[in-house]
Amino acid sequence: MKAQLKIRTCPTCGSGGIKKVKKDWKGEYQGKKYSVPSLSFYECPDCDERVYDRDAMRRIEEKSPALGKAYRKKAA
Repeated sequence: MKAQLKIRTCPTCGSGGIKKVKKDWKGEYQGKKYSVPSLSFYECPDCDERVYDRDAMRRIEEKSPALGKAYRKKAA
């Protein structure tokens, strides 16, 4: 059974408004843009803090130009 991350208070500003969202995530590494569609993570509307669980981080790392090659080598 997987443990689920449940956040009720923003770790940065202390707001109780932090919520779990699911949206396309966009990043950039050394001028290369990349995105992760339909990523679930927590986002604070007050300070824009984002908190990612293990699965979200794995998906981001798989798409990242910095780390994607390492993931593709593991799968081969």
